[in-house]
Amino acid sequence: MPQPFLPPPARTLVRAAASALALAAASAAALAQGTAYVSSEKDSALTMIDLATLAVKGTIPTCKRARHIQLTPERQIMVACTDSNQADLIDPASGKSVRRIPLGDEPEAFDLSPDGKVIYVSNEDAGEASFIDAASGKKLRSVKVGAEPEGVKVSADGKTLYVTSEVASLVHVIDTASGKVVKNIKVGKRPRRMAITPDGKELWVTNELGASVSIVSTATHEVIDTLKFEVKGARAEDITPVGIQMTSDGKRAFVGLGRANHVAFVDVASRKVGSLVLVGKRAWNVTLDKAQARLYVVNGLSDDVTVVDVAGAKAIKSVPVGRVPYGLVIVE
Repeated sequence: MPQPFLPPPARTLVRAAASALALAAASAAALAQGTAYVSSEKDSALTMIDLATLAVKGTIPTCKRARHIQLTPERQIMVACTDSNQADLIDPASGKSVRRIPLGDEPEAFDLSPDGKVIYVSNEDAGEASFIDAASGKKLRSVKVGAEPEGVKVSADGKTLYVTSEVASLVHVIDTASGKVVKNIKVGKRPRRMAITPDGKELWVTNELGASVSIVSTATHEVIDTLKFEVKGARAEDITPVGIQMTSDGKRAFVGLGRANHVAFVDVASRKVGSLVLVGKRAWNVTLDKAQARLYVVNGLSDDVTVVDVAGAKAIKSVPVGRVPYGLVIVE
């Protein structure tokens, strides 16, 4: 059939509209590639969320009480299972467990050496940080720390390990070569998780019962500032920050505020909260996608994940997942 004649201005408008639609489709496709994997404390399974549809597409069996979850340098999924005293290593391509790695008693959080060869794990009941050989599962050493250790973070050069003690309100600074605690940093009440700025100069520590983040200089290992959170209509004791992640350029941090049911968008340079976004109940851990366009917030008491549009600072969808979800990683 012959195409209808369009005058030049009309053709220009049609081409512009087509280009805009193509750009919108490309942007949507950029956001839509991949899968989010969510651990949950009450289900021995990971829930998979399709990033294209933001719908659950299945589950993967794993060990008992799956908590901290992280990608290895080989892009496999590692999840710590507290009740199994193991890490489960899962191949996302096949959706199957590759092997289990013993982590000692009551493992909760961990981090990996930059080369992925050593797992640094907090053993809550023992009050220790353990160094585990990832290949053999052999314990290389244990370091005594304060009671109820949780958060674990390794510096980018792999030389320094930071471990939080919830009871002692300390961050322990450990030399990874010697396994010695070189400093104890007093932070806020019940420190939980940490993030290191991309330039390596600052360590940000969430204080669950302090409604705050302690900002530590990695050069001096001293607290140089404290960021306090306030949420209108929320009681101070309900502002319980735990999860934290920074953008790759280090300009913005996102902090899950626990029972305050919000996520804080923080300007890193000014150390001020720019936006507060209402999410689910007990906003726990937070994860950015590769494009840093969407933030996935794990809500421990509403058993769901809130997907937040970063540019608009607004929640766009709530996705039901397993019981008492804990952490989330994205494979794109």
